[in-house]
Amino acid sequence: MSASPASPVSRRGFLLRIAAVTATAAVLPHSHALASPAYAAEPRDYTFPKAVREGVARAEARNERLLAGARSANGWDMETAADEGGSIATVPVPGTPVTNLQLRLGAPETVLVHLVRRFHYEITALQPGEAVGWTAPKKLRGAARNLASGTAVRIRPGHYPAGTKGGYFPLELAVLRDILAELDGVVRWGGDDRAVDEALFYLAVGPDDTRLIAVAERLRVGEMTLGEGVGVLVDVHDKRRRSVADALARRQRNAA
Repeated sequence: MSASPASPVSRRGFLLRIAAVTATAAVLPHSHALASPAYAAEPRDYTFPKAVREGVARAEARNERLLAGARSANGWDMETAADEGGSIATVPVPGTPVTNLQLRLGAPETVLVHLVRRFHYEITALQPGEAVGWTAPKKLRGAARNLASGTAVRIRPGHYPAGTKGGYFPLELAVLRDILAELDGVVRWGGDDRAVDEALFYLAVGPDDTRLIAVAERLRVGEMTLGEGVGVLVDVHDKRRRSVADALARRQRNAA
């Protein structure tokens, strides 16, 4: 007679298990920790310590408090604050004067930081404050609402005012298209939108799209590989690269 399948684990249950394992590992020697009940199959009637339950409850309450109650245009949860223990925090952009960019941590951060770095090295050297990430959702409209989920960035908004086209020279535009192609289309440029915003760049995929994780991992590996990563000179006019970039540009413009 086959055993019945295990019952599904709720998100809260999963958080409690992780917290219990962490707490156990912190107080036991390594050999004892591996043999402790937290590492074994969990009994059905297992009761989590009160401190663990309270800690998880506080974390969940904090996250709920930060949620704006709606999603941005690209499908991510908007948050009402950054650096408050939620998913959005201040990060530096290595190699640039931009030290306080507020982005959604994880793959969105990896991808958008890479974009800002290439912009700085290959299009225009950025000054402090010329790259803006998370923005409170109030008064944001359209694609700009993606800023409130930490999945977008505005680069030099004072130089590329919303509603104005033609802010980039041809070579700058070629580099911009090359950057978007390198990111495999997971980032969209506001200059391709009907409501033009040439300073805006945002994730064009939702949180469940596996392409985002794949691109972020490729970028991380590239940064650790000699001869790859940001700062390595590339020929944006290379026939193959230009063909890929032009094809993506057509697809994204047609999707506007």
